[in-house]
Amino acid sequence: MFPHWLIFFLASMSFTASDIKTPFLPHEKYSSTSFTGRGSDAEDCDSTQHAEAKINLWKCLSLEDNSTQDERMRPMMYNYKYDPYYANKPADIYVDIYVTSITNVNEKAQSLKTHVKMITAWPNMKMKWNPDKFCQIDTFAAPKDMFWTPDIGIMESIKTEFGTKESPNVLLLYFGYTLSSEVLSLTTACKMDLYRFPFDTQTCQITLQSAMYSDQEIQMDTFSSDNHIIIKSKETFQTQGEWDFINITNITHTIYDDLEWRNTSQLIYKIIIKRRPVLYVINIIIPVFFFLVLDLISFFVDSNASDKVTFKVTLLLSTSVMLLILANTLPSTGKRIPLIGVYCGVVFLLIGVSILETIFVNYLKVKGAKKISVETTAAVSGQDDARDQQNPPDSVGDQSEEQSCTLDLLKQILTECRGANRQKSVRDQNEEKSCIPDCLTECRVYRQILKKIQKILLFFTRRARIINRIFLVVYIITIIAFMSWLWTRWYHP
Repeated sequence: MFPHWLIFFLASMSFTASDIKTPFLPHEKYSSTSFTGRGSDAEDCDSTQHAEAKINLWKCLSLEDNSTQDERMRPMMYNYKYDPYYANKPADIYVDIYVTSITNVNEKAQSLKTHVKMITAWPNMKMKWNPDKFCQIDTFAAPKDMFWTPDIGIMESIKTEFGTKESPNVLLLYFGYTLSSEVLSLTTACKMDLYRFPFDTQTCQITLQSAMYSDQEIQMDTFSSDNHIIIKSKETFQTQGEWDFINITNITHTIYDDLEWRNTSQLIYKIIIKRRPVLYVINIIIPVFFFLVLDLISFFVDSNASDKVTFKVTLLLSTSVMLLILANTLPSTGKRIPLIGVYCGVVFLLIGVSILETIFVNYLKVKGAKKISVETTAAVSGQDDARDQQNPPDSVGDQSEEQSCTLDLLKQILTECRGANRQKSVRDQNEEKSCIPDCLTECRVYRQILKKIQKILLFFTRRARIINRIFLVVYIITIIAFMSWLWTRWYHP
């Protein structure tokens, strides 16, 4: 059997029997006829009689008599006079919290701002009456400053304000309980674990306890079941922002306060919320992954080395901008580095290593081009190596162009030498061999130089190509392994 004071909620809030907990019952109980209000005389009350009944009830409760102020303001001391149950039992303070909106979650400040509806009920046996005698009036609103209210505080509170105008009244229930309902705007401290950001789920606590009363005087509890609180919170939840309201649970326990030398009853609500990650996926995760794909594609582009390095440095700077955005969002202190920070940091590192590899491959090509330039220039122009080294080409592109022109010149000379050799074979066989033109001797020299140049070119080009291919394979394997590890951490913690 449920406490009679909960009948009010059964009618006004559509409670069912499964929605309400079963706390202890008051010592004195009315009959089923009295609390359901089915007296035949009461049904005949008109508006005038109803108004007079309110006046009589006001007088019956001695609300105009200052001599009873002590009993109204100190129910913990006087409840036993009207109900012997409270002679040796603490008063139960019932508090229900319904989350109506989540207005702000500050990751850097580790705080949560919510709007909640808090319904509090407590016993005041002096304010008890029989509805049958007052036209079935079972609730009565009275000024709040005339009654004692429990000193319930929120331990995690940073700032507590009224979401709407503070109600000046409390609601008296005929079976001796007083009820207060307020809409609060709470800013509370919340320890957040941002390791899986932005695919994270956070649990924030709201701890309710009395500032002065011990557990021998006050016991905290809820009058609704967890399931009912969750359903009502989701029904009244109004915001559709970055966070989804998932669940709200509660526990009650007693702690010892070694500063005040007393045990205190606590009621802890745990609010579970989940972030909607779409914004961060679109603005951070996908762009950074696109930077990594562009860097990978650059290995298949045959372009000037300086242009490729410039392109990669641009990708590196773009990734650093994403790291700055994360630095402004995530807290500077934490037990673990968030996975999104690891993600951007590793991509930054991979692009940086890719730049170093491109520079090294370019160095090999430059070194080979310098040697080829010295050999070919000395052979064609007859100048010494020292002069060529003092005036090297300005860039790899210039070196490649000079090398190409020199090779074309050597090939043209060899072609002319082969033509002269064929003409010589047609000549008289009796002519002395000493009359062979000097161009044939030059052809042999140029042929040897050309073979030497091709050997040098093949040596450096082959090494640069091998290094580039090995790095590309390792680069792809590293990306696949890292993304697989990151996926398991983000989606399967």
